[in-house]
Amino acid sequence: MEETSMHQDQSPIEQVRLTVPTTDDPTLPTLTLRVWIIGITGCIIMSLVSVMTGFRQNPVGVSNFVVTISCYSLGKFMASVLPSNLRVRGTRIKISINPGPFNIKEHLLSTVIFSSGLGTMPAANLYAATRAYFRISIHPMAFFFLLLTTNSIIYGFAGFFIKPFVNRSEMWWPEVLSDVTMFRAFHEKDEKSNAKLSRSQFFFMVFVISFSYYIIPGYFFPSISAVSVVCLIWKRSIIAQQLGSGLNGFGIGSFGLDWSTSTSYTGNPIYYPFFVIFNTMVGFIIFMYIVVPFAYWSNSFKAKSFPIISPEVYDVYGGRYNLSRVLDGSSFQFKQDGYESYSELYLSIARACSIGFGFAALAASLTNIVLSHGRSFWNQLSQSTEERGCSDIHMQMMNKYRSIPMWWFILLTISMIGLAVFTCEGFGNELQLPYWGVMLACLLVLTLVPPLAALRATAC
Repeated sequence: MEETSMHQDQSPIEQVRLTVPTTDDPTLPTLTLRVWIIGITGCIIMSLVSVMTGFRQNPVGVSNFVVTISCYSLGKFMASVLPSNLRVRGTRIKISINPGPFNIKEHLLSTVIFSSGLGTMPAANLYAATRAYFRISIHPMAFFFLLLTTNSIIYGFAGFFIKPFVNRSEMWWPEVLSDVTMFRAFHEKDEKSNAKLSRSQFFFMVFVISFSYYIIPGYFFPSISAVSVVCLIWKRSIIAQQLGSGLNGFGIGSFGLDWSTSTSYTGNPIYYPFFVIFNTMVGFIIFMYIVVPFAYWSNSFKAKSFPIISPEVYDVYGGRYNLSRVLDGSSFQFKQDGYESYSELYLSIARACSIGFGFAALAASLTNIVLSHGRSFWNQLSQSTEERGCSDIHMQMMNKYRSIPMWWFILLTISMIGLAVFTCEGFGNELQLPYWGVMLACLLVLTLVPPLAALRATAC
């Protein structure tokens, strides 16, 4: 009984107990005019910036941290300058545009809307690739429907996984906890004690230090973000470039001063436990310093004819692959005779091994979930269908609010799948994806998301 009571009053996960508050103020305004103005305006601006700079060699990247600070500054500014109400001329109607101080719920909602404009969409990359490399124009409405369906259907699928992967207290999503801490530092008032700094003081101290450090390799001297000692000593040696280059080689003797460079492939140590980063590092060392060198110097797949690391596709002669010789320019159909008379496709050895290990990692993740956590995972899925299956304190607080009806998600998913099938089969079959391809993609989502989401939500 005591253990059950503890679970009801606190989260069973220690990291969550230390980070996420167990209090809530349901009277705080949420979807205010400030939220919509900040969120939608920021989303539009960031979408334009992401699309316009996404194809540059060094695209303009904006992190969620910058978005969070921007929303906070704009919200505080609007709260200080806007009047409380706006009266419509000629009527007695008053519109509340400034309900009071900019609170944490407004901050979170505006950040979510704002950040939805970050990054580029895969459908946009597909459209650009067909125009740039294949000289093929997709019908504007087909492209619009492609963007609409690929970005909307994910919200429909998300609704099916809310109960098992959001409502369950065991699914604690470690990478979210740092964001919770940041929002609390902005809005919660904590008194300074003699033993330690307050949360807000500590946050701004770390912010100033990290900004002062990052601005040097990030803006003033980008060349020192990654330094290769071996390449600097033996500038004309091909072997030295292969061993020491961090861009096109193994990076032996190289070091990075840029935080994003150091955490690109190992995972952010602020988010993930030590064993996750350790396993990633061990896998990286095995892959990069054992598998790839052995495959390259043994000339597997004619590896010595191409760079060790490169995103390009090559032909048997070592040049870039000429797609016009294997694709019909008018119908975009594959030409078997052209392929046989020209060349097979070749990749750099690092990319070829990376693709192979990617499939292996997917299979290993599924196997790990089934063998190590299969029974508990199945029990959680079964309990998620019960309305009283969760006694977590945070879920109890959320139960005070109306939830989105499941039929909304079902209707959205069915309508978007239908529109996707229409887009692929219509418009002269420009997209060259049959209806069963859409169904297969949806089946893969429903099959792969549950185990991989459980893996990410628990960092197991």
